Amino acid sequence: MHGPAMSGWLLMALCAVTGSYCLLRTRTGSAEERRAARAEALMGFGMAAMAIPAAAVAPPAWGWGLYALFFGVAALRALWFSRRSGHHLHHLVGSSAMVYMAVVMAGAGGHGGSHGSHAMGSHSMAAAGGMPLLTGLLLLYYAVYVLRSGARLVPVAATATGGGSAPGGSGARPELTLACRLTMGIAMFAMLLTL
Repeated sequence: MHGPAMSGWLLMALCAVTGSYCLLRTRTGSAEERRAARAEALMGFGMAAMAIPAAAVAPPAWGWGLYALFFGVAALRALWFSRRSGHHLHHLVGSSAMVYMAVVMAGAGGHGGSHGSHAMGSHSMAAAGGMPLLTGLLLLYYAVYVLRSGARLVPVAATATGGGSAPGGSGARPELTLACRLTMGIAMFAMLLTL
């Protein structure tokens, strides 16, 4: 019982810290960079809320519908902004995955509550299931995303130690932005894996 709750708290903390860093990034950079940072902060905080162990705070039955509505609106926003930037397509996939997980949990009757509480072997999440093909496709997408992000992070970290700031002199740390995206990709993979 201690293991699943602990992994839920760790996932929640990781997503909350990532969302906080993304929120800080909304103050610098171009309009497109700030827009992406807002979407990533939203995703980080939303994932943190969904990962809170049910033993601590059991969400009400209508909570999953609220998550689905919230991330549905975020998905529409990402679809709108994907006209300008391909990175918003990733936000669209992420928001849609969150809608999918919320719908699956609502369909399971919200037994127990959150992904974090089910992270390491609860029966209620296994009973929820979802659609195996869709879950598998999302897992594949996030596995590839994590591997690509990790591979891109290595060269950026090596060159960033020499220069210190991003092009344009904004003082942004590109390796931290990539690390945040990598972290959220891993967290999303973990949440989908428990589905």
